[in-house]
Amino acid sequence: QVQLVESGGGLVQVGGSLRLSCAASGRAFNPNLMGWFRQAPGKEREFVAAINWSSGNTYYADSVKGRFTISRDNAKNTVYLQTNVLKPEDTAVYYCAADLKTYYRGSYRQNYEYRYWGQGTQVTVSS
Repeated sequence: QVQLVESGGGLVQVGGSLRLSCAASGRAFNPNLMGWFRQAPGKEREFVAAINWSSGNTYYADSVKGRFTISRDNAKNTVYLQTNVLKPEDTAVYYCAADLKTYYRGSYRQNYEYRYWGQGTQVTVSS
């Protein structure tokens, strides 16, 4: 079984930065892709960013493009989300997800396509 543990969330002012981490553990961890999603109170969980575990290709939601950067350290089984120029609308619980069940165009944007999830880390941006 795979376990994902997020860290790095917190309270930050508008324009600030946070670096989120997601450490994976489990036998023979080798996902095809890992992603970050977020969920604000009263809203659905939405796609933020994803990274192909082998190629390093990255994908972003339009709302975070240019401000957030996803990266990975394969040796540490860890994926990161560097969040910059944070806005109040970025406030949410951020979840790490791993391993797509089905690989088709755009599947990385669908939360139901991921096999494994972390418990989430809260990011609060104050104005």
